[in-house]
Amino acid sequence: MKADLVKTLQKKKKQILEIWMEKQLADAGLRDDLISNEELRIQSEELVQALVQSITEKNLGNVESSEFEPVYEILAGISLSRAKQGFSPRETGIYIFSLKDSLLQVIQEEMRDDPAAMYAETIRISKLVDSFGIATFETFIKGREEVIYRQTNEITEISTPVIRVWDGILALPIIGTLDSSRTQVVMENLLQEIVETGSSIAILDISGVPAVDSLVAQHLIKTVSATRLMGAECIISGIRPEIAQTVVHLGIDLSNITTKASLASALRHAFSQLHLEVRKKQKQQ
Repeated sequence: MKADLVKTLQKKKKQILEIWMEKQLADAGLRDDLISNEELRIQSEELVQALVQSITEKNLGNVESSEFEPVYEILAGISLSRAKQGFSPRETGIYIFSLKDSLLQVIQEEMRDDPAAMYAETIRISKLVDSFGIATFETFIKGREEVIYRQTNEITEISTPVIRVWDGILALPIIGTLDSSRTQVVMENLLQEIVETGSSIAILDISGVPAVDSLVAQHLIKTVSATRLMGAECIISGIRPEIAQTVVHLGIDLSNITTKASLASALRHAFSQLHLEVRKKQKQQ
């Protein structure tokens, strides 16, 4: 890139910013519900400032130049924040590539009398901004994966609550599919609560589990075994007719595990084991 054009871009950074902002604000898919126009301007101005200051005659063809580190850092911050805010990949891509359109517009205005040079410099600027776009997408994907991972963990924690229903009795309603990772969370939460409360009976209610196959049954058996090692009895409740048929059809042996059709039945059994009796109080005449 010619040195005078580098200086021109630096001198015209304000124009570049204005063109870029105009393109962004004109986009029908602008998400002003996620970011205000003022925040968008501040964000864009910071990126333009870092870009025009980083470009030199030598590094334009080297996208891995250390001089572009400030640009990549800003793009990484923008990508992560947009992933957390709920922007789509398309919206994030438009943000970066509309900057390329703005840069090319300035270049074309400056070099319109030299088509050959304009073409060559357009290709170089396009490759540079495209590399920025790729880096942005990579960071965006990582940010989105972090959000999904965090939300998955939060949902898992919420969907596996250990409830103290009575002194010495815990209940853990399981909702959704029971896989290996979730079984680990269930066991950890249940065993920790057994230690903290000194409970001797734990009820696993699977009324909210859509289906039971051999793998789910194995996970339940592991949880029961772990509970017994802690000195507590485990009762499985919520055995619906279709689940009972599936267990028999698969030949899964649950004969050494106490099972009940409902949570109420399991709770009555737990009261019996603890020699407790709950009776309805008669109204006094």
